[in-house]
Amino acid sequence: MAAALLSRHAGDRVDVRSAGSAPAEEVNPAVVEAMAELGIDISAEVPKKLEDAAVRAADVVVTMGCGDACPVYPGKRLPRLGAAHPSGKSVEEVRPIRDAIDGRVRALLEDLVQ
Repeated sequence: MAAALLSRHAGDRVDVRSAGSAPAEEVNPAVVEAMAELGIDISAEVPKKLEDAAVRAADVVVTMGCGDACPVYPGKRLPRLGAAHPSGKSVEEVRPIRDAIDGRVRALLEDLVQ
């Protein structure tokens, strides 16, 4: 959700990539539905594993709360957006998570492009 929201708000000002330390097999259908409510189609997205080379090439690596699973990269800016995990939740439960992430993404973008 964070990557899709950041892509929408940033346009071409930020190159956004999404990956996880322990990606699921598929994107949560409730997340797909919640994002579609905002006009963002993520139905074709596939969860991807976080690759070391991509992190090393990035200027900023945004985490959602992977704890000890997130590698540490000295010299990298590592803001944490953190939010409840939508796994196993209904679309009604995902909406407030989506909205919280959206607020954090907007604040991050403001900070990134000042």
